[in-house]
Amino acid sequence: MSAVRVRFAPSPTGYLHIGGARTALYNYLYAKSVGGTFVLRIEDTDLERSNAEYEKLQIEDLKWLGIFHDEGPDKPNPKYAPYRQSERAEIYQKYADQLIERDLAYYDFCTEEELEAMKAKAEAEGRDPIYEGKWKEAAHKAEAMARVKAGEKTAIRFRAPKKAYTLKDKVKGEVTYPANMVGDFVIVRSNGLPVYNYCCVIDDMLMEITHVIRGEDHLNNTVRQLMIYEALGAKLPEFAHVSLLIGSDRQKLSKRHGATSVNLYRNEHYLPEAMCNYLTLLGWSHPSETDIFAKEEIVSVFGLERFSAHAAMYDLEKLKWVNGQHLKKMGNEEILKLLATIPEAADFNKQDTPWKEGAINLLKQYADFITDIPKKAHEMIFSEHIEMKNELMEILGWETTPKILDFIGSEVAKVSTPFVNESQLNGWMETLKKDMGVKGKPLFQGVRAALTGHDHGPDLKLLIPLTPVSVIKKRISLLGNTKQEKDG
Repeated sequence: MSAVRVRFAPSPTGYLHIGGARTALYNYLYAKSVGGTFVLRIEDTDLERSNAEYEKLQIEDLKWLGIFHDEGPDKPNPKYAPYRQSERAEIYQKYADQLIERDLAYYDFCTEEELEAMKAKAEAEGRDPIYEGKWKEAAHKAEAMARVKAGEKTAIRFRAPKKAYTLKDKVKGEVTYPANMVGDFVIVRSNGLPVYNYCCVIDDMLMEITHVIRGEDHLNNTVRQLMIYEALGAKLPEFAHVSLLIGSDRQKLSKRHGATSVNLYRNEHYLPEAMCNYLTLLGWSHPSETDIFAKEEIVSVFGLERFSAHAAMYDLEKLKWVNGQHLKKMGNEEILKLLATIPEAADFNKQDTPWKEGAINLLKQYADFITDIPKKAHEMIFSEHIEMKNELMEILGWETTPKILDFIGSEVAKVSTPFVNESQLNGWMETLKKDMGVKGKPLFQGVRAALTGHDHGPDLKLLIPLTPVSVIKKRISLLGNTKQEKDG
């Protein structure tokens, strides 16, 4: 068996789409799983829309995701280079000339008006539009050759065989394309630029691509490609057309369903491993039904046989959950590095390292995004604001709570360090329990209300040693004033 070679071939006409990222990921994972080669090819024959800056940004997004190519424009293998289609024009022309010589393609001088007339006639007769111009006839070949020799620009049209084709797809199974499904189609435009279905076959053939893993929206293109492979006498690669991504309305994923470019998710602080984890599961299933994993953990079990033929629903809430799971698995050192890069964590980052590590251990359990950690720190630890909800007001109304407020207030006033330690907190609880007779729910919820201004939250033994004494004093003062106002 020849070595596996797969490719991802984006068009640099915009940011990397989330669907394209999934295709790249599947190709990357398959190459890694079998010790193959992952090729990056740039399909930039749309000169008006292609942009070198988008090519650069797409590659940056792939690298952010941890998807690194083995060959590409920046890592050329002389045997297969160049890797940009805009640099391969002579190659495409060479094979087009060969097809014309063998009468498998022909020059077409039909005008736009003539082509529109053919289309209108077919529609009026209730049939699919198929090319019926005179240039397909052998009688006009000499005239066409003479016009080309004279320097006239023309399109080149492939002569489509009138027979059925069957594709054995790794995901969709056996797909049959009936005879006459497509008429003679253009492979090179009159401006000299090749069309997608033609140049992608030439490239896959010459780059010895063994497996084509791509979205099922390419399935209809494939019959034209099968014809060209056959005409060139080239070996067919294995095809795997993976399912489409759809939104909750079961329509093809678009901007109305939320962010569709990888760049936007980077800016929203999603973790690259979480993105890869979630994208992998949109059309592929883990043999152990595992939901959370890193790319490296599934290379050994990744294969084409576990793809689903059904459309995959893109669920932002599920992605958010997956992101949170990856954040919770991260080590403190990694999280600290991330926090150091975001402006939202400026106050958080000013604290000493032991405090930050304690805060991370506590707060990452409540976070789905790295930005949630400083946000939760403000809400749970640094905020002096107290929202008088009904549950809190009920606790303040218990007869034991004023005793707790007075006692805790007097004890906090004695603290000379910036923070209360766990031993002090335990001592206060013991005194309230043994000497003041406060027990059970009134004790635990009363102390929580006094120290945090909330009726529920994290374990006080973890939270209070992180909370500045100055903040606790302010909260107790506010709660005491509120109680007095209520009583008054």
